[in-house]
Amino acid sequence: METKIRCGWCEKDDLYRDYHDNEWGTPVYDDDKLFEFLVLETFQAGLSWYTILSKRENFRKAFDYFDYKKIAKYDDKEIETLMQNAGIIRNGLKIKATISNAVAFMEVQKEFGTFSKYIWGFTGGKPIDNNPKGLKDVPAVTEISDALSKDLKKRGFKFVGSTVVYAHMQATGMVNDHVEDCWKRK
Repeated sequence: METKIRCGWCEKDDLYRDYHDNEWGTPVYDDDKLFEFLVLETFQAGLSWYTILSKRENFRKAFDYFDYKKIAKYDDKEIETLMQNAGIIRNGLKIKATISNAVAFMEVQKEFGTFSKYIWGFTGGKPIDNNPKGLKDVPAVTEISDALSKDLKKRGFKFVGSTVVYAHMQATGMVNDHVEDCWKRK
């Protein structure tokens, strides 16, 4: 039986391995998927990614399957419902940020045609390959994540510090941070 060598961070269990093998670092150009990751990364701020990943289905259901057009119209009633939902992270600031981020997301779409064109413009439209030898070589932030974070904030996005933005870039394949001996690097 062949054993796949993976990035060390994902060997916790099958949920993590599946996410690593099928999503993390794979380029995403679809606006719906980019928004989903933006929401999840927003809630991840200050928490472990594993916590968010294990609640992903709950987030999907709670946030209308990440339909930003619906989320942008959420009012106090929806906020209160979300605050009572034990299946998600019940942080009022992050819930409100998700709503305002949905509005800002659609503004970016109006300006650029798609959110994808906007965000991928920061990497010239293709993934940046950092060629990390090991996990210690993977940065938490870069000059690009700093610039993207600053621009997102200027456009009204919330909970988009450079570390959150860099995690989003990794998740959506804007950067390839699979370590040297990981099977996904090949």
